[in-house]
Amino acid sequence: MSRQTAAARLEHANITVSDAHATARWMNDIFGWKVRWEGPAMQTGYTVHVGTDDSYIALFSYGDETQDKSDSYRTVGGLNHIAAFTDDIDAAEAAVKNAGFTPRNHADYAPGRRFYFHDKDGIEWEVASHQR
Repeated sequence: MSRQTAAARLEHANITVSDAHATARWMNDIFGWKVRWEGPAMQTGYTVHVGTDDSYIALFSYGDETQDKSDSYRTVGGLNHIAAFTDDIDAAEAAVKNAGFTPRNHADYAPGRRFYFHDKDGIEWEVASHQR
């Protein structure tokens, strides 16, 4: 008899950004997420955890201006995009535009709608809304 294990939940992802505080601000404005924790990290770095009570994204800034924005879709182990779910995709799109980002690649698909945008660090975000 095989034993069924409970499905694991994604707790967090950790991404490097140029300004953890600025990124946390637009995430709050667009997604309604909150800062859960922040503090020094790895030598000269700083981390801000932003999300919900159940999951979050750790925003890490190393503390220097060194940046490599290679093409993540062609890099093994690269981050392709991060998706967020919303019940009101039209309000989310308005918030994305208000934050100074450009929504693109809109699509309706079963079971809902989606669009993408790039933040100032070149990270691609998907915003999706599904019919329930």
